Amino acid sequence: MDYDALMQTLRQLALEAGDKIMEIYHADDFDVRSKSDDSPVTKADEAADALISAGLRAAFPNIALVTEEQSDTHNLDVRDFLIVDPLDGTKEFIHRRGDFTVNIALVENGVPTRGVVYAPAKDRLFYTTGNGQSVEEIGPFAKEKPGAVRTISVSTPDTSALMVVASKSHRDQATDDYINGYPVKDSKSAGSSLKFCLVATGEADFYPRLGRTMEWDTAAGHAVLSGAGGQVLRLDDLQPLAYGKDTFANPFFVATAPGIDLKPV
Repeated sequence: MDYDALMQTLRQLALEAGDKIMEIYHADDFDVRSKSDDSPVTKADEAADALISAGLRAAFPNIALVTEEQSDTHNLDVRDFLIVDPLDGTKEFIHRRGDFTVNIALVENGVPTRGVVYAPAKDRLFYTTGNGQSVEEIGPFAKEKPGAVRTISVSTPDTSALMVVASKSHRDQATDDYINGYPVKDSKSAGSSLKFCLVATGEADFYPRLGRTMEWDTAAGHAVLSGAGGQVLRLDDLQPLAYGKDTFANPFFVATAPGIDLKPV
């Protein structure tokens, strides 16, 4: 695998999808429909999915592809695949809150090893380089060539005063109860896979998720966090979160910097 070429393609497709999404985001109005699981979907989800899927199939025809918007067609029996959430944080998009992302990742042997997370409304772009190190690019996000980047790394947590980030649209009592079991200095909310990136940059120490997620929701953020020195662990046994599961559904998990005495659920 030529990881440098892979990441160049993933980065460019994420930026192109971001442009499509922002065209619709700035429109006067857009339709919102419900999928079979009652989650919302918009024209932006579908346009971004079509663009990314076409680009990945053209560039990597021999690698299996999983995308959220085509999940009903997937019958995955491989451990290596590309996985896409073309618009994570659709509720944030619908309410024009800006915390939505484009997510593309490579999973190898059940582990997300490379990924890109682009938040077009926030002008933040995170990805792993070819060697697996995670960076944040500092604009202006030219599609043909990456601009200046800064290497990112997780915090060294102060275990007596932790910084936590939690879901903006899906925070519930179970999440609050879990967070309250730690000595927390401050808590912030964020939408979509940006929460992984805030842990990856050291802006938060950990992100617990006691709610429904799918592999396409988490894979790219997981890769970025891993490349910054963090980890994503199942909350039932504190073992690494694996990918390629039969239904693509994740158990509860925590995305974290090392050094926190984590509690299983």
